[in-house]
Formats: sequence, structure tokens, C-alpha cells
Amino acid sequence: MAQQSNKKIKRRRRADYLKRKKEQAKLGGILSKATVKKAAKKANAPAETKPAAKKAVKKVAKKAAKKAVKKAPAKKAAKKVAKKAAETDKTSEG
Repeated sequence: MAQQSNKKIKRRRRADYLKRKKEQAKLGGILSKATVKKAAKKANAPAETKPAAKKAVKKVAKKAAKKAVKKAPAKKAAKKVAKKAAETDKTSEG
């Protein structure tokens, strides 16, 4: 009995082969594989979406940094209050 995976691999390889041949035909006939791959990458490349993504990431990072800065003083104040409370407890006991 034949393996099912072989059938899937064969179909995938055939589809890839046909895609490469179609790209070659668009570019004008017989070309090397490297040329076809380069053309395919250019065709599939997203058009100028990377800078927008970087800007969005920077905005999120800035917001996170601002939140961290705002939280830091609050933590220090809370620690001071806790410390004073602990000191007053020790002095009232002793």
C-alpha cells in the first residue's frame, strides 16, 4: 500500500513546478531558476508596508515607556508609606 504523504508531496511538487513554468512564460520563455525566483520574490513582496509597521511598533514602545515612567514614582511612594508604617509599628510596640 502506498503512503498518503507521497501523494501529497507529488501534488505539491507538481503545483510548484507549474507555478515556476508560468513565471518563466511571463518573463519571456527559457530563463534560469534564479531569475524566476527573483521575479517571484519581487511580485510577492509587500509594497512599502515595513516602515508603517515600524512606526506602529515605535508608538507602542513609547506608550509603554511612558506608562513605566508613571508607575515608577507610584511604586516608590508606596514603598515609602509601607516603610513608615513598619517603623511606626516598631516604635509603638517598643
